[in-house]
Amino acid sequence: MAPYSRIYHQDESSKETGVLFEDDAQTVDGDLTTDRFQLKRAEKRRLPLVWRNIILFALVHLAALYGLHSIFTRAKLATTLFAAVLYIIGMLGVTAGAHRLWAHRTYKAKWPLRLLLVIFNTIAFQDAVYHWARDHRVHHKFSETDADPHNATRGFFFSHVGWLLCKKHPDIKEKGRGLDLSDLRADPIMMFQRKHYYILMPLACFVLPTVIPMVYWNETLASSWFVATMFRWCFQLNMTWLVNSAAHKFGNRPYDK
Repeated sequence: MAPYSRIYHQDESSKETGVLFEDDAQTVDGDLTTDRFQLKRAEKRRLPLVWRNIILFALVHLAALYGLHSIFTRAKLATTLFAAVLYIIGMLGVTAGAHRLWAHRTYKAKWPLRLLLVIFNTIAFQDAVYHWARDHRVHHKFSETDADPHNATRGFFFSHVGWLLCKKHPDIKEKGRGLDLSDLRADPIMMFQRKHYYILMPLACFVLPTVIPMVYWNETLASSWFVATMFRWCFQLNMTWLVNSAAHKFGNRPYDK
């Protein structure tokens, strides 16, 4: 990149292109008054692939496909219903918890509800709430720019899952460091989850969902693992990712310049 274009890119990337908190909105429909569409683009840069993630996510999806087959061939109905309950619980941990409560601060919650939502969020395994909320705040403040972790201008696949298969653009880390996350760090329940995440998450997302069907209704290890754990988790991931991909690509935009 030429020196002038580097300066121009840095100047343009510093401008906010989205609304994070309700108080940030400048119009009655919750938008900004400035025209940001010329800023919503991706730098023509190839992001290095992370082959470990590519292989792991490929295996996860293969396991989920086998789990889907098992639902109709060998798994007990109780196991499928258990997976559905875990799916709902996990989605509440992401949507009501990490998204609406912690990322956007759209409501307040006392400690019992915050504890419950952190537990639900840990079952979902989409990273610790602290990191999820941080990345989502960057996504909203710099939506569809290189500072957006799942920049939709890079295409449907990238915004759906591709952003997890390559290294982050430098703008993401730079803008992330500039965010005020003091409200997140002030929540002891969330910070406890962050500190002990790699102990709590395997238990909540993988171990207990596999063991419970085997203990309580004598399900096989294979059906417990592939249905209640792998299919449920993979399906949940893709439903969340569709908000980043499909919701940014399809639908009407009935507003003027």
